[in-house]
Amino acid sequence: MRVLGFTHLNAGEARAEARRWYAVNDGVMGGVSQSGFDIAKGEGRFAGDTSLANGGGFASVRREPDAFEGTLAAAGGIALRVCGDGRTYQLRLKSRALDEGSAYRVAFTPRADERQTLRFGWSEFEAVRRGQRLSQAPVLLPESVYQLGLLIADRQAGAFCLRLGWVQALP
Repeated sequence: MRVLGFTHLNAGEARAEARRWYAVNDGVMGGVSQSGFDIAKGEGRFAGDTSLANGGGFASVRREPDAFEGTLAAAGGIALRVCGDGRTYQLRLKSRALDEGSAYRVAFTPRADERQTLRFGWSEFEAVRRGQRLSQAPVLLPESVYQLGLLIADRQAGAFCLRLGWVQALP
């Protein structure tokens, strides 16, 4: 079951989908990293520039919650079709089991300029808050997921671009 895909969107649908994604960058703590999400040539693009200035170093985008509410309940995990740039990213899932400032994450480093399908079982996700692991957090329950996001916080300054073909629930 495809939860989110970009290949079959017409121009109007692509613009509407891109507006559902919003950036949350290190500016919330004084940093100057920039990022955004757009859709071009049938794929989503999380792109921008990370900066280590002013104690920063992360950029992220999140998608409005509506597309994920209850869609993952019967899934065994989640898969992404990506094309990377060699940098390390995180797939982040917001869950009703955690407070607003926390999320479940899994890190991945897709090869540069090569399309890959990455598969993650629910047990691979760990609960975090501001980059710190939450050792007492409950395990991830897929039915509690209400939002998906992407984050880069690899302690490297510079331009980045992660291309996303689709997000799919695993059986």
